[in-house]
Amino acid sequence: MRQLNKWLTIAAVCCVITIGTQQAKVEAAAMKDVKGHWAEQTINQMSQQGLLDGFPDGTFRPDDAVTADQFVKIVLLAFTDIFPNGERNWRSSFLQSLSAGNQSILQQDYRDFTFKPSTVGYWAKPYLDLASDLHFISKGQFPDYKAKLKREDVAEILYYLLKETEYLEDEAYSLRAASQFGDLRSATARQQRFIGEAMTKGIMEGYPNGYFGVGRDVTRAEALQIITRLQTKSKRISVKNEGEAFVKVVPTKDGSYKKLIFPDQRMLEAYDVMEEAGKLRGTNYDLEETTLRLFRNAEAKAVAVNGPTAGVRNSNEASLWLDPQFATYGVTVRLEDGTLARNMESIRKFTDNLFGYDADIFYRHFTEACAQAAAQGVLETTTKQIGSFSVETRLEPDGKTIVFSIIHA
Repeated sequence: MRQLNKWLTIAAVCCVITIGTQQAKVEAAAMKDVKGHWAEQTINQMSQQGLLDGFPDGTFRPDDAVTADQFVKIVLLAFTDIFPNGERNWRSSFLQSLSAGNQSILQQDYRDFTFKPSTVGYWAKPYLDLASDLHFISKGQFPDYKAKLKREDVAEILYYLLKETEYLEDEAYSLRAASQFGDLRSATARQQRFIGEAMTKGIMEGYPNGYFGVGRDVTRAEALQIITRLQTKSKRISVKNEGEAFVKVVPTKDGSYKKLIFPDQRMLEAYDVMEEAGKLRGTNYDLEETTLRLFRNAEAKAVAVNGPTAGVRNSNEASLWLDPQFATYGVTVRLEDGTLARNMESIRKFTDNLFGYDADIFYRHFTEACAQAAAQGVLETTTKQIGSFSVETRLEPDGKTIVFSIIHA
């Protein structure tokens, strides 16, 4: 009898699952204006997930414009799994993609989040509040969240969402890739950055006429197509990436990540060596994008990282840096007591790798320039050929900061 009850329970659960799934399919299929539409399959699949509902008259209205609040809702629900009883949970892959701070927000501030619209007041408030707290949107991003979304508006939401859950593409490359759109210049510089990211990520594409569609409303069907690509990377549009062999995903100043495309293997390897050079200082370093900052001690690092002003935040004893856009390497040193002694091992690891057999020549030039600038407070800007590199040496107006810019000839 106990075994029979067990099988009856299993059968009942399977029945509930089957009924729930079949009901969702029936509701999706019942939408009378979807049959034959270019996005029919996507609409049916996404409707089964409960991401965007149809209307009481049995239509879906796939070519109507999607509103900002609707889009924010489906973005959030796209990262959930729905159960036969209608309950939802965050996907584990989504939770793992978030920063520790955002994970904490979900686990603490939104542990009782129901994924359902508000029944009192503005229906979209729960979704907008959560998206704002996760930094997917800002509450003042749109004057009216009931307004129709433009193509560039969707690209903006995607930009900040990808920044928090994946990483941003190399901006210079993204803008070059997006320049193919005939109407790109009709967007602001800020909007162009969003469009380039959405396009290079393979989530949005242009129209057959070669335009992105700046200023054009995003339809409900298009919104679901975009969300499908956001959800499933295998469905994204393949975008040819120049220099794909020389790519690195690096940490940014705000704690997220971005992709950088380096001009060659030499600079890609130099980045890894630069990271190793920082570790020689224990924890007294900070790596942001392509700049490694070296600090006197933990206290100095804490002050710089959490400083109230840009001047304080940029304070450090020395820095090693790369500029992929201009194929330039660099060393910057603040001439204070003990700076060279504390940081020379890190500086030499970076420059020895760069100059190879000519490393000692650079080292002599480096130490002589630092000694002269420290003693006299002046230094003539010079350019010196060392091996295959052109080294520009200059003293900043403060008389205490010396910069070595190293360009491969």
